[in-house]
Amino acid sequence: MPRFATPKTEPRREARARGARAESRSRAARRTTRRGAGVDRRTFLKGALALGGVAAVAGAVGGTAATLGGCSRGAGEGVAEPTYVDDGSQTSVLDTYTYVEEPPGLTEAGHWTVPLGTVLHPSQGTWIAATCTGEANVPPVKAAAFSLASGTLEDVVPKPVSKGANQVILDARCSDSVYAWCETDVVTGVWTLYAAPFADGRLTQNPTELWKADGEWDTPLFAVAGDRVIYQVMPRASGSKSTEASVCYVWRKGAQKAVAAITSHGRFATEPAVSEDTVTLTPRVREEEGVYYGIYAYRLSDDLSQVVDSMVLPQSVKPMSAVRMGEDFVFQVEANYDSGGLLGNMGTYLGKSGGPFVAVSREPSTPAAGKYPIVLVKSRSSYVDADLATERYGVVPALDHSVDYGEYPARIGTCDTFVSFTTVKDPDSGYPANVEVRAFSISAG
Repeated sequence: MPRFATPKTEPRREARARGARAESRSRAARRTTRRGAGVDRRTFLKGALALGGVAAVAGAVGGTAATLGGCSRGAGEGVAEPTYVDDGSQTSVLDTYTYVEEPPGLTEAGHWTVPLGTVLHPSQGTWIAATCTGEANVPPVKAAAFSLASGTLEDVVPKPVSKGANQVILDARCSDSVYAWCETDVVTGVWTLYAAPFADGRLTQNPTELWKADGEWDTPLFAVAGDRVIYQVMPRASGSKSTEASVCYVWRKGAQKAVAAITSHGRFATEPAVSEDTVTLTPRVREEEGVYYGIYAYRLSDDLSQVVDSMVLPQSVKPMSAVRMGEDFVFQVEANYDSGGLLGNMGTYLGKSGGPFVAVSREPSTPAAGKYPIVLVKSRSSYVDADLATERYGVVPALDHSVDYGEYPARIGTCDTFVSFTTVKDPDSGYPANVEVRAFSISAG
């Protein structure tokens, strides 16, 4: 493993206390409203977990992680300097682009109704992973897949694989060939990540246990792309393991072991985001100098051994999400900082290290998606649909302008079909009635 030189950097800067508190409140509020049915099930269940006595136990894992004492394997030129740019280095979509009534590049391709309590999770291909309520309605105990071809919802994991009466299925992701899901014991806090080959709405082989850990470790952030599962194992921020490293693993369908690909000496800031043949991660870098987060795009087909592009955010600025689309990063900052220049301001940014950047100056709530030059960014009750080529933008309103339960995307990064879902109220009773799913085909250019 090569050692990397440390470039000269600006003096240490700290986020102001108000900005940090705003970030904390913003995250907490978002966790209680995202993912459809009123309360984010992932957060609800994690809040109910008691610490278990089981140490973090690796499932079948092999290989050696590339350490990030500032970088990763394959990035032999070392760590870039932080990107500090002023406000003049941005083009504001909402201030300078031309507004058009018809959202550019989008055509509605489908609209379906699925049962109340269904939560779609970001997925690739023609199948969208979902978690659904079981016979007793709460909590979610069933994993499913929604077909964009037929508009049907198919049970994939009808009940948890893990033994015990307190197991629930917390999260799920899929491609058209692999399905992955996380099960959690709501009493002990022990969780297990599983994956299995998948086709035509069902598992085609018995699942493989990828990882198992107790409540001292966060339930994993993971993505599925093609025949791979990319997942992060991170210590709980306030637990006894908080000083241990975080590791991103890659498992391939049919493999006996996952490969430890990237190690961050600190928690990753965001979930792994797959877009085309890249996976974007946000490790801690330059930790000997302060709190810095890098945004790194790795080659998926090389199991994250090759860095495609990278940038480093200003000191203390923590991204909410990051993904590579086209030749640019699309990343989001959900708090205002007293340092960092332009990138210390709340909003969504599109660009490369050093700028210039295109910005959507609204509070972000979900990762961006689209197909360059079309980029969709969610605001509270709508999506901003920006065409970077023609410098036009439109707005895709949420169904019924839903804000109580929210409308959320089931895509991250580059996609041919954008998918969103929302919980809709009954117009007479005012109570939640069902979940509506919409799909939009994207025509770029």
